[in-house]
Amino acid sequence: MDISRSGNSSPTYPKWRKVAYGGMQPGYDDNHTDESFLEGMVMNANVVKRDMLKVMQDSVSISQYLCIVALVGLVWAYTLRSTLDENSLLLLDISLLGSGFLILLFTEEMHSLNLLHYVLNISFFTTGLYVLAPIYQTLTRSISSDTIWAVSVSLLLLHLFLHDYSGSTVRAAGVLKNPTLTSCISLNASVVASVFIASRLPSRLHVFAIMLFSLQVFLFAPLVTYCIKKYSFRLHLFFSLTLMAVTLGFVYQLHQLLFVLLLTLLVFVTVVCPYWLIRIQEYKFEINGPWDEAKLCFDITD
Repeated sequence: MDISRSGNSSPTYPKWRKVAYGGMQPGYDDNHTDESFLEGMVMNANVVKRDMLKVMQDSVSISQYLCIVALVGLVWAYTLRSTLDENSLLLLDISLLGSGFLILLFTEEMHSLNLLHYVLNISFFTTGLYVLAPIYQTLTRSISSDTIWAVSVSLLLLHLFLHDYSGSTVRAAGVLKNPTLTSCISLNASVVASVFIASRLPSRLHVFAIMLFSLQVFLFAPLVTYCIKKYSFRLHLFFSLTLMAVTLGFVYQLHQLLFVLLLTLLVFVTVVCPYWLIRIQEYKFEINGPWDEAKLCFDITD
């Protein structure tokens, strides 16, 4: 036995290998890495390359709903100025209800049973609204009109800020699917604002007509616009651009300063914000590798 040879030799350890579980490997520190550690590094693997035109088309849904809420505010203003009487409001309600049903019939496969279900629900809804109209009329009698307008505008801004513009909570059946807390708060804010505005009107029929109009828009407009977009994206773009032009025309007749503000807001949402989104993608830096947390995928079949 060669003692000198065995005394000068250093202990040999197995080659280091990357393990997820199993404890420390003999001869290596717990945080040891070798030259192969960075071989699995991937940079910007999940960064989505966005197209400017596609982002602008997606932002049209936001501009569309801004115009819808602006039209509601116009109807409120004209009603409080006595420009729109109760008969005109009722005619507007019937027109909106009929056009909404036609859009649902042409864009969705609705059977006669579903149509009857819709008619019964709306009948109960309008009846209850008419019965509660005297309560809404006297609800804020002791509050000044300036306070009512300030609270209503604040609630509308809250409604716009928390509204679900993607339509992810709307399904074809006309109900909310897994509504989030923010979508519920947004809807409740719009309903409370409608009640406040209706409480300043002189007659019961006025209150009923304006409440029916407001609730039709805030409850059913997201469903109608979702069905149009699902049926045809070109029709969605045409409807949105037409709605923007009509809204800007009515706002210009009401007040030129409001027209400038609304036009600036629409340009900002439709053009400036998509441009910012495209530009900030250049500064996005993402690193992925084998050291990241594992993602478990389960294939559950019936």
